[in-house]
Amino acid sequence: MYRNIYYATHPGAVAGASAADLRDLYLIRNLFAPGELRLDYVHQERMVVGSASPLAQPLVLPGDGGRPFLERRELGAINIGAGAGQVRVDGVAHEVEPLGALYAGMGARDVVFESPDPARPARFYLASTPAHAASPTRCLPRSLIAPQRRGDADSANQRLIYQYVVPGACGSAQLLMGLTLMNAGNVWNTMPPHTHERRSEVYFYFDLPPDKPVFHFMGRRDETRHIVVRNEEAVICPPWSLHMGVGAAAYAFIWAMGGENLDYDDMQGVDLDGLS
Repeated sequence: MYRNIYYATHPGAVAGASAADLRDLYLIRNLFAPGELRLDYVHQERMVVGSASPLAQPLVLPGDGGRPFLERRELGAINIGAGAGQVRVDGVAHEVEPLGALYAGMGARDVVFESPDPARPARFYLASTPAHAASPTRCLPRSLIAPQRRGDADSANQRLIYQYVVPGACGSAQLLMGLTLMNAGNVWNTMPPHTHERRSEVYFYFDLPPDKPVFHFMGRRDETRHIVVRNEEAVICPPWSLHMGVGAAAYAFIWAMGGENLDYDDMQGVDLDGLS
């Protein structure tokens, strides 16, 4: 069912790690394939990340051990495809526009992904966390979400943040999920960096030209490391690790978090003077 399993790591795993070691531990590659549904398991917060890329045939979210995938989980899906997609949750169809989102709560039995126009297919990025309570399924069009404007030109990090699965927009048990779009000419996805001691996060970078990578920074504040990330690759952000990234061009990314609370702003800022 799962292509890859990524185990939780101690900060000591970074000390002495080569660039290849860091990619093996924290970089999730080859997430999308036409006509396929792919899932990877991340032991931090027991997150599952993956994709559904339906063409002419629908794609069904598989069960786990003979039980529905969402029996004790919740799911967020954001459509990064060129065309609108459709997600059927227990037989109810929801149209998900490009860069729109859908949330399916714990207890949903059947989740099916479709592309109404296979010539302009939908492509869904998926993130799932364990759930202890059920929240209703919600379709979340980007046009109905008021973005937060963050950053400034002096720091080259002006961006729009669309908070899809957060309190006040869409209820959940522990999943937080949203989309960040960088303004033209801006390349830092957060500045200064931060950590999340009480949650883990996965960044999924997309809308990057093939020759324009993102340099994703991680590690302890006194021993920073970086991973070179290409288009449509994801990076696991452990709770002990700072995270920030800079691209060779403007880009977009999806953030998904799981942890012990639903406070989006529960983060610890990292002073740039302390970085080394």
